[in-house]
Order: sequence, then structure tokens, then C-alpha cells
Amino acid sequence: MSEPSRLQRWAREWRGFALFVVIMLIFRSAIADWNHVPSGSMIPSILKGDRIIVDKLAYDLRLPFTFVRLASWSDPRRSDVITFDSPEDGTLLVKRVIGIPGDVVQMRDNRLSVNGVTASYEAVPVESLPSAIESLGSIQVARETLYDEDRTVMVYRNRSAMVKSSFGPVTVPDDHYLMLGDNRDNSRDFRFIGFVHRSLILGKANTIAFSLDFENYYAPRSDRFFKELK
Repeated sequence: MSEPSRLQRWAREWRGFALFVVIMLIFRSAIADWNHVPSGSMIPSILKGDRIIVDKLAYDLRLPFTFVRLASWSDPRRSDVITFDSPEDGTLLVKRVIGIPGDVVQMRDNRLSVNGVTASYEAVPVESLPSAIESLGSIQVARETLYDEDRTVMVYRNRSAMVKSSFGPVTVPDDHYLMLGDNRDNSRDFRFIGFVHRSLILGKANTIAFSLDFENYYAPRSDRFFKELK
């Protein structure tokens, strides 16, 4: 019997590792993933350098590496933080659901209303937030409450906004969602990309796995490890 070739020996030695890689890729595609956040569009909820855990089974089960939905048991709700492929260019984005199908959404000077109900805003002291937020300078942070759902949002003071602070009213079409970033003056969200089709939604972000401070030699932010997203 001839001895196995070099390629056969290599395949035998590495097949276990190759199987592990394939399983991990399937797991990240269809079950759960962890995504690096490089931008500040979700400040103060998510900071630059946060690594978020995404539940890919929160709403449905997809065929790995595709958008084919095999089963569905839930739909995104208002205030969920989700990941999705941008309808503009396919870029992976993380934003917050503000409007679900049928909702009438309007924003005036960064004050949000949905179906005629206007959100209430309660100021949050900047000093109580992580230093990475306090260092941003002249900002306003508020607890935004609407339909018994609340989240922390941020706007800039004394400087022109990078996006429109007013829009609508607009009606969210069937099978679509309206997304905004919590950093309302600096987020490439509905005001740029329009509504997001249900098929583009990949999962729900529940937790920050860990966080690194890019401005401080990638030092770990231990207070953000395993922090729940709200």
C-alpha cells in the first residue's frame, strides 16, 4: 500500500481545525455573532470600541450565509437595538427600532412622536455617564420615554447637526422598519437610508461583550463588560 501523499497528510492533520472553523462560521451566521462597533452613531448606548453580542435567533431562523428565512417566531419591537444590512450599500449597521409597520413617525427639533404621541425627555447629567461621553464636549443627554419604552439619547449643543433634526410625518410601510441612532445629530439612519425591509434585519443586540478605549491605547473599559443594552 502506497504511503499517503503530502496533501492527504495535511488534510488529516488539519481536518479537525477546518471542521471547527466551518461550525463557528455557521454559528455566527445563523445563531449568534459578535460585532465590533467602529462609529459613534449609537452613543450614549454604544460607544466606539464596544463589541456587541447579537442574537441571530431573536426573530427567526435563517439558512446560514443567506437571507432565506426558514422559520419566524417574532418581529422587531420599538426600541429594540438591531443589526441589519443597509438598504443603501449593504453595510452592516446597528441602530434602534423607532417605527414598526403602520406607525406614523415624526421628529421636530429632535423631539420624537409616534402615532401622535410625543416622547417625554428628562435630562441626564453628563457627569453620570462614562468619561468617553463626557469628553465629547458640549452635548445634551436625555432619557427619552415613549409608550412605556425608554432609552438614552444624545444631541450636540452649539454646533450644526450632521443630519436633519426634523422629518415627517411619515408612515412606515408593511414589512419595513424605521431606524434611528441614539446619537441623533450624527447617525446615518432613516434620514439617509430610508426604511429597512424586514428581510435585511439580522438579529437583536442584547449585550456588550467587552469594550476597548481607542483613545487610550486600547485600554479595556471593564465597567462595560457584559453590560446589558437598553
